[in-house]
Amino acid sequence: MKSISISPRPIIPLLLPQLEHRYKISRLNHRLPLLHLDSAGRSLLLMASLNNHNHNHHFRHADSTASPPSSAVAKISHLKAVVLGDAPASEEDDVVLPSHEFSRQALVPSQQKYLEMYKASIENPAGFWSGIASSEFYWKQRWGDQVYSENLDVRRGNIKIEWFKGGITNVCYNCLDRNIDAGLADKIALYWESNEPGFDATLTYSQLLQRVCQLANYLKSVGVRKGDAVVVYLPMLMELPITMLACMRIGAVHSVVFAGFSSESLAQRIVDCKPKVVITCNAVKRGPKTIFLKDIVDAALIDSANKGISVDVCLTYENQLALKREKTKWKEGRDIWWEDVVPKYPTSCDVEWVDAEDPLFLLYTSGSTGKPKGVLHTTGGYMVYTATTFKYAFDYKDSDVYWCTADCGWITGHSYVTYGPMLNGATILLYEGAPNYPDPGRCWDIVDKYKVTIFYTAPTLVRSLMRDGDEYVTRYSRKSLRVLGSVGEPINPSAWRWFFNVVGGSRCPISDTWWQTETGGFMITPLPGAWPQKPGSATFPFFGVQPVIVDEKGVELDGECSGYLCVKSSWPGAFRTLYGDHERYETTYFKPFPGYYFTGDGCSRDKDGYHWLTGRVDDVINVSGHRIGTAEVESALVSHPQCAEAAVVGVEHQVKGQGIYAFVTPVEGISYSEELRKSLILTVRTQIGAFAAPDKIHWAPALPKTRSGKIMRRILRKIAARQLDELGDTSTLADPGVVDQLIKLADT
Repeated sequence: MKSISISPRPIIPLLLPQLEHRYKISRLNHRLPLLHLDSAGRSLLLMASLNNHNHNHHFRHADSTASPPSSAVAKISHLKAVVLGDAPASEEDDVVLPSHEFSRQALVPSQQKYLEMYKASIENPAGFWSGIASSEFYWKQRWGDQVYSENLDVRRGNIKIEWFKGGITNVCYNCLDRNIDAGLADKIALYWESNEPGFDATLTYSQLLQRVCQLANYLKSVGVRKGDAVVVYLPMLMELPITMLACMRIGAVHSVVFAGFSSESLAQRIVDCKPKVVITCNAVKRGPKTIFLKDIVDAALIDSANKGISVDVCLTYENQLALKREKTKWKEGRDIWWEDVVPKYPTSCDVEWVDAEDPLFLLYTSGSTGKPKGVLHTTGGYMVYTATTFKYAFDYKDSDVYWCTADCGWITGHSYVTYGPMLNGATILLYEGAPNYPDPGRCWDIVDKYKVTIFYTAPTLVRSLMRDGDEYVTRYSRKSLRVLGSVGEPINPSAWRWFFNVVGGSRCPISDTWWQTETGGFMITPLPGAWPQKPGSATFPFFGVQPVIVDEKGVELDGECSGYLCVKSSWPGAFRTLYGDHERYETTYFKPFPGYYFTGDGCSRDKDGYHWLTGRVDDVINVSGHRIGTAEVESALVSHPQCAEAAVVGVEHQVKGQGIYAFVTPVEGISYSEELRKSLILTVRTQIGAFAAPDKIHWAPALPKTRSGKIMRRILRKIAARQLDELGDTSTLADPGVVDQLIKLADT
């Protein structure tokens, strides 16, 4: 092991007073720029040569000439590093450095370039974002003198965020027409891979525009107009992004519902947004299993009609590989086959130009109450932000083939399957089926088939494939891969290293992204060519994002700390309200810490300034990247006639990240049984969806409650996690003996 010792040149400070950390940078010839992280008087010099290809490199803490007095300077310590392509990352390595070759070709090739851009985005957000919006997107009419306006402080009135208001544009036009005009008409826009190996399809940008226009014209013919809602309940067929884009072309507001939700959950969303049309398909194959989506929609439409909301049109795509139309249940007068009507319409459709602050889409997400929240995103800011985050976080190149494994029923499928990539003119892969079908090597078979260069997935899938063994990965080449990405939940370091070493062959940086349905796009993420990466850390904020960590009183914490993650000041991709419930919007996100957007997540910042997300701090469980409100699951459980009470908590899960752990008290006279356990789980699957099914039912003769009747979930979490020596004070419980009962029944 060769030790590298470098004497730094004089420091040129780059002051960013708006940040919790003030970064000071210097450049060495032919070396990674030195990063001086001034946090409570500490500085970190990155002492690593990108031209030295030894396995171990050294970072060292050192006094900075621009730092406060030496008494405040951190003690000297050593960080070990490995460079992309040199060797696998081991547990002994603290960081992974971008290689000289990768950084040389990157859009953001160094920390200094990142810091320059970040500084501009914070000091002059109007200039930074308007410059991008003007140069990279088409506007029918430019916005006025004011680029943005905001109020994030409930003490000063209603919460309000606006970007590019008065600017007139259309997202579909920017995704398709603009790219075609730029010469991309014959470029592949979509590759589609069926659940069944051997079945696939492609669409160029010009072909995609024609399909979008045909559907847009059909929707107009059945009365869909600007501002009308369209509910979409489709699997990952090409018809899903086609539908999303068609809605945007005519100014309609789509609400995509994950085609894994139950009929009751679908009906709840239909009742809330009152759509003119529901679009679905008759069935889909997921692995060897057939899911009869049309049956679920039929039940939802009956349910919503009983609640006073009727839908006159159910446009249904015949997915022939899953189910023939003659076997599909049908209601004449309401149900219409896609193939019978849409292809008959013209392949051109006028664009409905909309204001930047006009509604773009609704996406329902779980909350801490039983009712899902209708997150509303608007047009201009979301367009600019998703395109820009996609471009820089994945270091996008025109030659890339991009695959995100997320479903369009979630925000990732909106921002980083459809809109972000298409706004950049990317070639996108859609996969209909299960990632381990017909065997756990399917993902890498697809990667080789389409020469995928950017692969973006969830830690849940990484851990699942990791458990299946390296042989399913190494039998395939994967040489095309250039950048990997992680989304949905924090990725644990061991899974990060496996993803990096085995899947990426130790040569692909990992964009470990933190963001939310509400943020619209990436908030904290490494830029592949710029930052040394610590396995499991989301690293540093994206341009224009000012994350802060606060304590329970809302006081900002400096340096190394843990607390509640908030954001101060708005960014273009921020959601504007909760549909029909602005009061809940303010109460949930802005009242907990006035003056900030409260993410609901916990976060730690280490002594080097890296951010580590620690999970939800509210009553939302993140299962395989899907946010599920504990109240939703509890509501489903207590609807069972033999369940008197239920309390749900999240627990660590080896594959899913978090699992659902339910404490259930049966009604008087009902005994615990395997039959009841299965019935309770089936109730949750039916009312919410299979992904919300509890992993564990823990029988509870009673629940630990205070004298006022409040359930002590803190105690339940400790019991579920088997952290019995951390139960804390139970004296405030109405019946402390309940805790001992629950512990004894833990393995029942």
